[in-house]
Formats: sequence, structure tokens, C-alpha cells
Amino acid sequence: MAEKSRYNYRVEPQDVDFTLRATIPSLGGSILNTAGIDAHGKGFGVDALNADNHSWVLSRMAVEFDCQPTQYTDYTVATWISDYGRVLSTRNFTLTDAAGCEFGRAVTQWAMIDLQSRSAIDLSWVGDAHADAIVDAAPPTDKPRKIRAVSPTATAEHRVVYSDIDFNRHVNTMRYIEMMLDMLPVDMLTQEAPVRLDIHFLKECRFGQTLTVGCELRGRSALFEISADGAAAAVRASIEWK
Repeated sequence: MAEKSRYNYRVEPQDVDFTLRATIPSLGGSILNTAGIDAHGKGFGVDALNADNHSWVLSRMAVEFDCQPTQYTDYTVATWISDYGRVLSTRNFTLTDAAGCEFGRAVTQWAMIDLQSRSAIDLSWVGDAHADAIVDAAPPTDKPRKIRAVSPTATAEHRVVYSDIDFNRHVNTMRYIEMMLDMLPVDMLTQEAPVRLDIHFLKECRFGQTLTVGCELRGRSALFEISADGAAAAVRASIEWK
């Protein structure tokens, strides 16, 4: 049975906002970067999958931050895989500061797609081939919650451009989150309070499409729905400050 892997980071100036605290997208980016590095090191990263015209795609993600560390803070991201299903694999994370105090955690669920058909493929072979990568440790928080209905009270449009696209040629996860956060009042974004974000990807959004970002405020939380070119929802998410 494998053990958790740990990777070190520092909150750099490009990672903070004007409060000098790390933004949600910058911490989220470190989490997803850790997933890629760890999968690569264990032999089932995107580079290995691309040889068979396959790739990993994020299906659902939940992140919680008790606080957002300040500029130049050193921190460690620990990651481990807790299970492989036929459709989704669950990868978990905790974030701790230099003193070893946990300040964040995440649970992500990943699918594998065929890059030509853009459809999901059976993950059973990965579980069989890499069973030794599973760690006997439960997820550090609740798995990503589904957001079933959003009634937007405000909308914004965004045309997908070059800088939005990741290596899978669809919109990068953190770009979606940035679009959502840009819909919110600044005082909501800069409050020093624990926060949880859940995001669920339903369809891919691609270069050249026009996205409609809808936002529904509910007290100390916000719900979001993103659709492309007037079609059904492609992404739903919720952010809650406690």
C-alpha cells in the first residue's frame, strides 16, 4: 500500500490579491499542479496517457480553506489516491503550513477520456495496473457536492480565448473559477473567513465559444452556472463562506 506524497510550495507575489493573501485560484492551481506531478511520477500522468490518445480530465472538485496564507508563506500539499472506480478516480489533498498546521483540504474526482472521441473510457485497467498507488486513508472532507439548480440574478459573457485553454484544449479549471469570482462583490472575496468551493463539470467548453456565466447570491454563499453558446449548463459551482 502506498503512502501520501508531499510537495512544497511558497505563496509568491503573483499568487496574492491586494490583501496580500493567496487567492482561491492560486491555491487551487497548486492543488491541480500537485495532481499532475504526482501522476507523472507514478507512471500514469498525462504524458503517458497521451501515447494512447487518452488524457485525465477533472470531473468534480471540492476545496476548503480555513484561511488563505499570506505572501511568501511556505506550505506543503500532500496528495493520495483513495479509490479507482469504473468511471472516476478519487484523489485527495491536504495543505499544511511550515509549522505543520493544516489550513486546507480538497477532494477531486477524475475521469479519463479518449482525445479523439472526447468520451469517457473505462478506468478499470488503471486500478488494476496501479493498485499499489492507492493509499489506505479516507478523503479529508466531504466529496464534491452536486449543484442541481441555479437561478441566476446576474450574468456576464466571456468569449473563450487562447489564454483560457489548457493542455486538453478546453477551458482551464482555474479560469472558470476566476470568471465566477469576478462576478462577486470585492468585500465578499476579501473577507477573512473559511471558504468551501464545489465545482462540477458537465461538458467541455472550447476555444471560440461564448460562455454565459450566471451567478445567484444566497447570503454568504453564491451559486454559479456556466453555459456555452446558449446550450445546457456546462459547469455548476457553489462557494460558501462560513
